[in-house]
Amino acid sequence: MTSLEDKLNELSAEERQQVEERTQALIAEEMSLRELRDGLNQTQLTLARRLGIKQENVSRIENRDDLLLSTLARYVGALGGKLSIVVEYPGRAPIKVTGIDALEDKGTEAASDAQDDTSTGQKSRQVA
Repeated sequence: MTSLEDKLNELSAEERQQVEERTQALIAEEMSLRELRDGLNQTQLTLARRLGIKQENVSRIENRDDLLLSTLARYVGALGGKLSIVVEYPGRAPIKVTGIDALEDKGTEAASDAQDDTSTGQKSRQVA
């Protein structure tokens, strides 16, 4: 049986470099919220100040597995990014979702939502 290492050893140096670059690109495509913040050399305290919430609430946001879109959009915006949602179906080109209020710039309203969403530590779900 051939191992992955055996297969990689059969590749030229250029092919191995391409595999390594693609591997790093795939790894970069998936990051936790904490990893996003850390990658930008931002502390929870700095981000909390930008969001107008307490540092402990930033920690709660980063550790939750279910967030309001408005909270996530505000978090990403405070890091200088913009949240987009893309739907992917087999055999079709990706489709960018538009018309969701939480993805639009709502200013300080989203910071209030972020604080409300994390103040109790309870998971909240909203269905539009």
